[in-house]
Amino acid sequence: MAKATGFMEFQRELPSDRTPGERVGDWMEFHEHFDDGKLQRQGARCMDCGTPFCHTGVLIRGVTLGCPIHNLIPEWNDLVYRGQWRQAYERLQKTNNFPEFTGRVCPAPCEGSCTLGINEPPVTIKTIEQAIIDRAFTEGWVVARLPLSRTGKRVAVVGSGPAGLACADQLNQAGHAVTVFERADRFGGLLVYGIPNMKLDKSIVKRRLDLLMAEGIKFVNNVEIGRNYPAEKLLGEFDAAVLCCGATQPRDLTVEGRELSGIHFAMEYLHGNTKHLLDRQHGDVQVDGGFAYPYITAEGKDVVVIGGGDTGTDCVATALRQGCRGLVQLEILPCPPDSRPPDNPWPEWPRIFRTDYGQEECQALRGADPRRFAVMTRRFLGDARERVCGVETVQVEWVTGGEGRASPRPLPGSEQTHPADLVLLAMGFLGPEETILKQLDLASDARGNIQTNNGKYATRLPGLFAAGDMRRGQSLVVWAIQEGCGAAREVDRYLMGISDLP
Repeated sequence: MAKATGFMEFQRELPSDRTPGERVGDWMEFHEHFDDGKLQRQGARCMDCGTPFCHTGVLIRGVTLGCPIHNLIPEWNDLVYRGQWRQAYERLQKTNNFPEFTGRVCPAPCEGSCTLGINEPPVTIKTIEQAIIDRAFTEGWVVARLPLSRTGKRVAVVGSGPAGLACADQLNQAGHAVTVFERADRFGGLLVYGIPNMKLDKSIVKRRLDLLMAEGIKFVNNVEIGRNYPAEKLLGEFDAAVLCCGATQPRDLTVEGRELSGIHFAMEYLHGNTKHLLDRQHGDVQVDGGFAYPYITAEGKDVVVIGGGDTGTDCVATALRQGCRGLVQLEILPCPPDSRPPDNPWPEWPRIFRTDYGQEECQALRGADPRRFAVMTRRFLGDARERVCGVETVQVEWVTGGEGRASPRPLPGSEQTHPADLVLLAMGFLGPEETILKQLDLASDARGNIQTNNGKYATRLPGLFAAGDMRRGQSLVVWAIQEGCGAAREVDRYLMGISDLP
């Protein structure tokens, strides 16, 4: 444990952020860094709780409790408190392939399950995690690890997002020859094109990719399995293959006026903006792996973002940096409470009202939070050129029916029209795209995800496995890493008969 009375002596403290006025002028990461003294004091708050829930990593009622990859959180908190940074890094890398990613973009379910969080603000676990790995890179402790021997087995991993990278990392360390296929022009999946640069600088992703390449993993870009590489070739050319293609089919909004131009899916918008930023090219269309990703700008436009999750927040922050004229974010769910409701007890993730970086920036620069809660979109309005010019909405109240399920009911007289030159749909994802599934005649489960046998990652085809959002549905980066590691273990067992992978 850390300091026995640290949780009573020190208050929770987070690093300051760059001011909204400064950070919206660029695409750099907005979090500042703590000095060692403050980090040690925060580590000292990790109490001797006996049974730490922070690293449990289980689902209860569909809610994540603790860390899905079972990070040894109390151990490295104690080591940071004692100033033993290298040992803290060694503990961290035992369980987490990519702490520089989770330390930046994970919502930290570990903190929601921190025992101190029962009646006090929880330990700043995520901040300490990022500090450990950033220091490890700075000090040169993170180096390429070459396998001691090779097995002669060849494995294909389809998709280079967090699940694919974790799977490839584990399989490579087991001695297999791993090839990662990516349909985009850059590797990293959602880490590159789904998360804006101000949340996760792409140089951080490239740094890790360079390490994986130095360790012997082969990366092939601009190849989409099922389009310019027949899916059935995978098992002919490799001893095993793992599908980590993500849940990239966006949820649409089929209301009147959906066919109008100026209405885009959020990932189309975010992908095009990041590619534009990285390429430093100008023009209407960026060509990526045979696909056209439009560069969509919000400059001088009234923007309506539909969806209140992390992706919606990223759209808000991106639109602000592009210089939008007006900005509204619509959420069909009611506004969360300020504190845990009775049906959301510890150690569940607290479903409370939060102001994320995008809303904070809008409030500081525009004078108001852009979110409108309990709002349903009725239709899109168009002009003479068949371009969207407005969004008609209505307030709703949530009522519970006879089966105990809540549904939205429109409130008469609450109709409103929001001006809109650009509408961004950020309402989540329905599951994987069907190209590979159809070519290989793979079954889907009730939620549209790829079906595997007994939760062991194996599909109906011998030697073919699946992991990540493609298997479990849209989820957190930390769950994707856990899935990738789990699939790697099953592939290794399939190839070798046994596996020592964790």
